[in-house]
Amino acid sequence: MKKSVFLGLGVFVILISVVWWKGGLFEHQVDYNTEVKPILNKNCMGCHGGVKKAGDVSFLFEHEMLEPGKSGKFPVVRGDAHASEMIRRILTDDADEKMPKNGNPLSKDEVDILTKWIDQGAKWETHWSYRRIEKPEVPSVHNVWNLFGLFDGEGRNWAKNEIDQFTLQKLKEKELSPSSEADKATLLRRVSLDLTGLPPTEKEVADFEKDNSTNAYEKVVDRLLKSQSFGERWTSMWLDLARYADTKGYEKDNGRRIWRYRDYVVKSFNADKPFDLFTIEQLAGDLMPQKNGLPADEQMIATGFHRNTMNNDEGGTSDEEFRVAALIDRTNTTWEVWQGTTFACIQCHSHPYDPISHDEYYKYMAFFNNTRDEDVPNDSPTLRFYKGDDSLKVARIIDWVSKHDPKQTNNFAQFMRVMEPKINSHDFKIIGGATLLDGKYLGLKHKTSGKLPAANLQGMNRMLISMGSDIDKAVLTIKRDTLDKAIIARVNVPNTGGRDTVMVVSIADVTGKQDLYFSLESPKMPQNWVRIKWLTFQKEIPGKNESDYPAIVADYSGLLNKGIEDIPVFWEGRGDFARKTNVFVRGNWMVKGAEVKPDVPKLLYAMPKEYSRDRLGLAKWIVNRENALTGRVIVNRFWEQLFGRGIVETVEDFGSQGSEPTHRELLDWLAVEFMETDHWSVKKLLKRIVMSATYRQSSKTDNEKLEKDPYNIWISRGPRVRLSAEQVRDQALACSGLLSRKMYGPGVMPAQPDKIWQSPYSGEKWVLSEGEDRYRRGLYTYWKRTSPYPSMVTFDAPSREFCQSRRILTNTPLQALVTLNDPVYLEAAENLAANMQKRGKTPEQQLTEGYRMLTFRNIEKKNLHVLVDVYRQALSAYKKKPVEADSMLPYGKEKSPELAALTVSANVMLNLDNVVTKE
Repeated sequence: MKKSVFLGLGVFVILISVVWWKGGLFEHQVDYNTEVKPILNKNCMGCHGGVKKAGDVSFLFEHEMLEPGKSGKFPVVRGDAHASEMIRRILTDDADEKMPKNGNPLSKDEVDILTKWIDQGAKWETHWSYRRIEKPEVPSVHNVWNLFGLFDGEGRNWAKNEIDQFTLQKLKEKELSPSSEADKATLLRRVSLDLTGLPPTEKEVADFEKDNSTNAYEKVVDRLLKSQSFGERWTSMWLDLARYADTKGYEKDNGRRIWRYRDYVVKSFNADKPFDLFTIEQLAGDLMPQKNGLPADEQMIATGFHRNTMNNDEGGTSDEEFRVAALIDRTNTTWEVWQGTTFACIQCHSHPYDPISHDEYYKYMAFFNNTRDEDVPNDSPTLRFYKGDDSLKVARIIDWVSKHDPKQTNNFAQFMRVMEPKINSHDFKIIGGATLLDGKYLGLKHKTSGKLPAANLQGMNRMLISMGSDIDKAVLTIKRDTLDKAIIARVNVPNTGGRDTVMVVSIADVTGKQDLYFSLESPKMPQNWVRIKWLTFQKEIPGKNESDYPAIVADYSGLLNKGIEDIPVFWEGRGDFARKTNVFVRGNWMVKGAEVKPDVPKLLYAMPKEYSRDRLGLAKWIVNRENALTGRVIVNRFWEQLFGRGIVETVEDFGSQGSEPTHRELLDWLAVEFMETDHWSVKKLLKRIVMSATYRQSSKTDNEKLEKDPYNIWISRGPRVRLSAEQVRDQALACSGLLSRKMYGPGVMPAQPDKIWQSPYSGEKWVLSEGEDRYRRGLYTYWKRTSPYPSMVTFDAPSREFCQSRRILTNTPLQALVTLNDPVYLEAAENLAANMQKRGKTPEQQLTEGYRMLTFRNIEKKNLHVLVDVYRQALSAYKKKPVEADSMLPYGKEKSPELAALTVSANVMLNLDNVVTKE
């Protein structure tokens, strides 16, 4: 019986081998994405892709590769490689026809892959990241094939959750084994820095080490997730994506008050706002449900995400050019942040490597094209914040309008808060000697005029105009149709001392759209200019027969002229303020092609019909469960922050030219869990990751692992990554006892080296903040784009002129110079030294305590000897020159050679690899 069974098995194996050898049923099927697409991208797409279509041949889209080229021959004939022009050109010996043109010939293996692929039917596949996310099965050692874990006791005991099963599966494939859990102090420091951006306190470490309960670590994680520092830590990451700064950028780089947006992000992370809502608010908060003409303040502030784009206030620049530059930046940033795809190149041509066409870029851009910001110097539209008596006046006006004409309530409430819609001065036509002063404002002087074409005056009898002058007895006359037609208004221009003032002017009843002509009479001071900043047309405030009416009108005018706190926000232009969107030919904004309507690329799922074709509909589409990219991209982004490397290393590029995921099934499983199980909860996602055995591993390794997995891409050990720029500074302040926990508010100016900051236009200076503001977290540091805080830049923080998905960490001597010489670190070292003195009597005791305060570990004897030598050398020098000891201690009251020497030693410790690295 046994012989017959073995004989049968032998025959079966031989038959299978023959079938395989003959290329029959079990022939290897060529995979388009992993085998064919890389060959095409490397060798063909440069000439036959999205940038150009040499010979009318392209391999970017499926239908293009099957269409005849200029020669009339078909590049790919499915099922017949020898009839395919592609293969003929690759194999030919004719130098004029051989492909790739002027490139290295394909290898035999590459030719075989392409040939076999065509013969097998040239199956076209969508790149993995553009396919709907399906939840994979979790690998398990507890299955029948492994006798329920009998042969993998180590894996069974090591795994903490599903993440570990995916990790174990990959480690087995690579013949690697996981590392044991890090010691408690190291693990607590790691997870504290990861979740809050700050190191634990000594008490927290001691409590954790004493807690032997089975859920001791989980209790720590839950505490950190509830900490207010959690929101600050993750906001630092998000601000790089939002290109947040306290200035506008470009040459003048003037200040901008947008810190309320930063505070919105902190509060959102701390409240664990669902990430889908977080997304919708930032992209379309102004389009969400409204009350009195406006969404909630929080939702309006959230739109600051895309108002962080730069503004060019330099004289003589074109507002439209830089409005378009901001529009393009918003389009590219939205794709990089949520879709992880290189979209910027499609501005000029179809995508070189992924099937996204040139016109689809502008269809997507059309979603953003109607926002009312236009690169004007005052950053309008802005959300205005009235306080005290002013807020009472606002409420009184709204109640008044609501009582007398409820239909007008939203219009007046909206204008008082965002002062939109309005017509900016660059919309005037320059005629009759008028000019654009500094390229920004309509300038009129005696006997000059300007034209405002097609102003919609239907039902309007009031004009609000913002103007400034330094002349007396000037009169502005406004006529319709031509300079000789009927006057609709005359304005006695006040001498405002050059300050912009909003005036409410009565105008004659005129219907429809009219060309308006503005002319100035100023015989007393004919060479002086009147400047017009903006204007708008409204209906008069209702209820004019009431006795309180003059006071209401006066309050309304006074509020519009009030210089109050505000923040740049989005506001959608509708009706006459809506814009058409055209394709820019070859990406040139001045060469308009075909008009397009808002839509999303066909590569991804179609936008549901019930979604509005505006930013609100787009935002909902982005966070729809059917979107193939958002879940993957966001989960990968958070993973990269914890492990120093994403599952897809190129967090900004999930396309065919991006890195392949190291653990694709794990990424998809996490993405589905994030969307469906966690309902977009960031805190639940992060808890799941940090609770895993994968995350808890020790970073210690051996030669075998270093040889097989030098960059730890298979996660065979714990992460060992240098702290971020903000964390390096915050840790120094925290461990030395200087850190302030004050939250929110305008950016602060902590100590930095002299003569770093120069603002030649505005004359702004770096004014050192007082009190605890000097010691606040790096998140709150005033961020000037042309001169970011220097110590953070040295530690790889960006200038934030554009979205940056990841900071590429460097290791340069300048970083050591910062921690050894920057005034922040010198003060931290002095304070740390003073605390060390209180903890020990001898230098050895003091240095041992200092090292424990920074790392929560005992110092090795050989390292202690080095620090003691540093201390003794410094002490000897300072005893010989006590004056130098005093100069080393500029911050505290105590002056002594011993404290100065200990400060030098503390400064060295702040620079240690174990201190600036998350182990």
